[in-house]
Amino acid sequence: MNWFGFGFNAFGQIRDKLIRRESGSTVEDVKVIIPTDINSHVDESEEGTGCKQSICRKRSRIAASWSRRASLHLEGDGCVCLAGFGAGVPSECCGISVSESRGCRDAQISEGHLTLAFPDRVETWSQGQNEKTRIWSMEIKTQSENGPTLNLPLVPGGYIDTKPPFYHSLSPQLRAVSLALGAEHAILLSAAGAVYTWGLGSHGQLGHGGLTSEDEPRAVEALLGMPMSSVATGGWHSASISAGGDLYMWGWNESGQLGLPSQALRKEQQRSQQPVALCQDASKSTSEEPQEEEEHEDVFISIQAFPALLDITQSCEIRAVSCGSRHTAAVTTTGDLYTWGWGEYGQLGHKTLMSSDEPQHVEFFKENNMCVVDVVCGAWNTFAAVVKEEVAPS
Repeated sequence: MNWFGFGFNAFGQIRDKLIRRESGSTVEDVKVIIPTDINSHVDESEEGTGCKQSICRKRSRIAASWSRRASLHLEGDGCVCLAGFGAGVPSECCGISVSESRGCRDAQISEGHLTLAFPDRVETWSQGQNEKTRIWSMEIKTQSENGPTLNLPLVPGGYIDTKPPFYHSLSPQLRAVSLALGAEHAILLSAAGAVYTWGLGSHGQLGHGGLTSEDEPRAVEALLGMPMSSVATGGWHSASISAGGDLYMWGWNESGQLGLPSQALRKEQQRSQQPVALCQDASKSTSEEPQEEEEHEDVFISIQAFPALLDITQSCEIRAVSCGSRHTAAVTTTGDLYTWGWGEYGQLGHKTLMSSDEPQHVEFFKENNMCVVDVVCGAWNTFAAVVKEEVAPS
């Protein structure tokens, strides 16, 4: 399995920042618009820590923040390698050496902290440059073999936040199996398939039909009776996949990240098309009579406070979804990747910087006989896990 990245690369979190020349000027490669195999871009800091390229080619999990990427390798003892801001220090990865991460089974990264989960403990390290300090830790009991495996941010009895205080307890009656943390809200999936949300609600990201905040987990009533299989959250929007493979989304739609008509995007498209329209008008004969246009009112959605079903494709189900700050990516059961929302840094993978309020198929992977099996969105970039498709002999 290989990981490909595209989008925001100002700190080299996708690949080493390359310097290219355009029109005689030097330009930093901060926008990766073509999906790039990050396994082939192992920087010197990773090689200096003993993180060999052969191991990096087998990385199995990615976590991303705005300026950093954490690559979790589960082969052998397990370890974490970081790329991006502050990761260029020899023998260290943003305040922690690879050797100190040996044995970890999960990782969570933010702009301020790196959290590692070991079989018997959880540790949080500062992300400050030139600082190598473990600032918080907690022992955890070994999880029951019969119970569900908990991935960060969930831990037995609660969850780990991305900023102090790090540990928050959860009611054991929730029986949480999955949790996603947004910019200022959280979305939890229970063992029964129910969805709970809490935190800031100013953009409808809690899915309760209003814009009020919630201090404690509250069930999303619109989804009750439809068991869900996974949840995801971005800056100010949320997503959930049903047990039947249907995708539901709610929250902020300013950049079309819900896959619903966005007025901001339509205005941007009109501005980009205006020079062409002016040229066409100037070329028309003055004797031509202007034709009356049909009057119609476009319906735009800036906030969707209730979960809305998003039909990406009728031929297959959704197996995975991830949310960035203002974009969304989903993987189908047939191994296709669809993206939509804000695309100014190429994070949609369509080889352009265009945004879209409709799900668009990322053609790159099919063109290269690749099947997408997972996707992880950073704030302004996207990472896709792929396997080579087996091509039947002719």
